[in-house]
Amino acid sequence: MTNWLPDIQQGHGPLYARIADQIELAIGNGALPVGAKLPPQRNLAYDIGVTIGTIGRAYNIVRERGLVSGEVGRGTYVLDHPESRPPEQADPLTTSLAGTRPLVAPVGKLRFDSTAAPDIGQGTVLSEVLSEISHEHHADIASYARNFPDHWFEAGCQWLARGGFRPKPENIVPTLGAHAAVVAVIAAVTAPGDRIAFETLTYSQVSRSAGLIGRRTTLVESDAFGMIPDDFERVCAQQHPKLAFLMPSAQNPTVAVMPLARRQAIADIARKYGVWLVEDDLYGAMTGDQTPLLAELAPERTFLVGGLSKSVAAGVRGGWVACPPHFGQRIRIAHKMVSGGLPFILAELCARLVLSGSAAALRSQGIEEVRAREAMAREVFEGIEFASHPCIPFLWMKLPDPWLSGTFKQAALQEGVLVDDEDEFKAGRTDRVFHRIRIGFSSPPQRAEVRAGFQTLKRLLDSGRAGYDSFE
Repeated sequence: MTNWLPDIQQGHGPLYARIADQIELAIGNGALPVGAKLPPQRNLAYDIGVTIGTIGRAYNIVRERGLVSGEVGRGTYVLDHPESRPPEQADPLTTSLAGTRPLVAPVGKLRFDSTAAPDIGQGTVLSEVLSEISHEHHADIASYARNFPDHWFEAGCQWLARGGFRPKPENIVPTLGAHAAVVAVIAAVTAPGDRIAFETLTYSQVSRSAGLIGRRTTLVESDAFGMIPDDFERVCAQQHPKLAFLMPSAQNPTVAVMPLARRQAIADIARKYGVWLVEDDLYGAMTGDQTPLLAELAPERTFLVGGLSKSVAAGVRGGWVACPPHFGQRIRIAHKMVSGGLPFILAELCARLVLSGSAAALRSQGIEEVRAREAMAREVFEGIEFASHPCIPFLWMKLPDPWLSGTFKQAALQEGVLVDDEDEFKAGRTDRVFHRIRIGFSSPPQRAEVRAGFQTLKRLLDSGRAGYDSFE
């Protein structure tokens, strides 16, 4: 722990702001180096003769500026390379919307915070298809996508089909990926001020996006099998959400697969209370799970979303949404309004990849690579509790005592590995603590890099608090 003290006579403005500025200055000139622990708030307040509330406000400001990371029970530490922080991160709203990931990833770190499709040489296939499109549609690729040919919709039908479910072409909307599809649905069927139900842990960028356009978040409890129907009904009865966002198969980040009886219960509750359902099947389609989709159980109120970025190629951010009957045009217009429109070259690329069979082949190859890496994780992390699926490129790890989620994330960063703490997946404010991290292992190009990263994390897990002071 450092003996640094701020000079509160320097600067202008409120005392807490001057203290925050002094901390930022000390970090910039090296007086508070990377990894240094700031004085405990109570001690610092006593040493410089101010209230603990003043110190708390100052610490909150530097945390919002992205300079430090703090957890109750451990302390506040200086983050790595604050000079590389984009200026926008100093804005608290920007920081809140961005979640816990840096807007620009630190250079030279191993990316275990991404779950995009692994690189299996897709570039060759993509370049060939793009060359064909450029040759055959040189005028279309230089203009807006004003006409949507039938095969774009047929590709969506084929890609979203699963088990006994196959959507009709007239209910398909091609989109700029799954995220844009979900936001378009939210914009189309809800209004500012409406509540949207999310599992406490989920793909939280949807809830942040919904908040940005004026929707409110309400949280529903979940367990190892996904959203709990009884709590969903309680939320529906008490808070009247207009829409619920779910990932019934291979839920992100928990990898939970919702059983049929629970899916049926969720569908029945949504029908009873008039709640729209968005079913994100990005990962579910990779599992081979044959459990009926919500879109099959409640087709009149479920929007099924899928895309290519997680299973085919990270850079191909195209997708589709299958809508309830008579909603296709409404969602298509909403998608154009919130996204700016769909480029011809992307929509044509996605359609050709799917209809030619290339997308399915690339997905199969990618899944085989994921299988090898998931097996490697089971080997390296033997004895440590985590949830995973052989076909899914991430695992949800329970941290052994005394590790905390944010503490471990920062320790991993110091060792050159980026992971996601549990806060990245909290859809809203909650007192729940899970002591878990998500480790995504699809981005590193080589398996040797993946193994080395796993071994680094294993050493950290085994080390406990070695080298760390406790919070005083």
